[in-house]
Amino acid sequence: MSKKDNALFWDTARQYLDHHLKVIRQVSGHTIDSYRDCLNSFINYLEEVEHTSRKKISFNSFGKETLKRYQAWMVTERGLAPKTCNLRMTAIRAFLEYAAQEYLWIMPIYTDACGIAGVKAANHAIEYFEPGEMTALLAAPSGNSKTDCRNQMILIFLYDTAARVAETRQVKVSDIHLEAEVPYVTLLGKGRKYRNIPLLEKTILHVKRYLKEFHASGPKSDTPLFYSKVHGEIHGLSSDTFEKMIKRYADKCRTDGYSMPDNVHCHMIRKTRAMDLYREGVPLAHIQQLLGHENISTTSGFYAFATLDVLAKAMETVNPDEGVKSWSDPDTLERLYRL
Repeated sequence: MSKKDNALFWDTARQYLDHHLKVIRQVSGHTIDSYRDCLNSFINYLEEVEHTSRKKISFNSFGKETLKRYQAWMVTERGLAPKTCNLRMTAIRAFLEYAAQEYLWIMPIYTDACGIAGVKAANHAIEYFEPGEMTALLAAPSGNSKTDCRNQMILIFLYDTAARVAETRQVKVSDIHLEAEVPYVTLLGKGRKYRNIPLLEKTILHVKRYLKEFHASGPKSDTPLFYSKVHGEIHGLSSDTFEKMIKRYADKCRTDGYSMPDNVHCHMIRKTRAMDLYREGVPLAHIQQLLGHENISTTSGFYAFATLDVLAKAMETVNPDEGVKSWSDPDTLERLYRL
């Protein structure tokens, strides 16, 4: 391996992260950081486990057998979750795909990487709040403090719009359009794609009260909708603020006698909203638009299954008496015993 090969790898990696993803693809800073961490994780593995100096790393270090050893190491030695392992392998393949488009001789390396099967993950039940739990959670910030008022608006906003925490953090006052014929909010989602979400009448009333209290002094268009004040300066909220908030109110609900899932997090509100709409018969295509999923398969993979109550209602529509009578019908018996 020559110094030229080493320099090519590092230059290409920097070009991919700092120019291709940021400028050409215009993906979010969070996504770029995630891809950077994934690549750095593999580089650290090469250095610490494969004993390959950073000065000697090249695209040849991404051979199929090396990647398979890395995948096995993540599972057996590090004990990482299948989702984490697969995410890191996906980031490596995405980088190799970019490199192969720049240098054709890398294409076989990329093709080999694509042939590595992902770590099989168990299908877990979707985490969401039952109707009574969601109602209790929305009512939990019942105090008269300004923080409680803001937090209740955040919970209502998360539920009504089914927005991600990252999307909610980025919402500015100018993204709220209450004067439109159909009032809506503009969200900036994954891949820097915008989508407009209509606001319900009750939510509009809450938003108007919130704006009057928190943005009454002629806010600038770039002021965060949800913020905190430190030494008189407005600052956007961190993701940790959101997560700590929902855990605190979930604990309050438990104290008040309401049942709550064990591991509560904000993303459950988004899933709850989608699940509630699904229960009410809203078409998956509409739920897909609300959630900002690029492919309908992503939406159907998460929500297109019969929940217990939906399944129970479907089963109740069957009349047991009529079912028993049909067994004695000769035509029915003939159909049942035919291949």
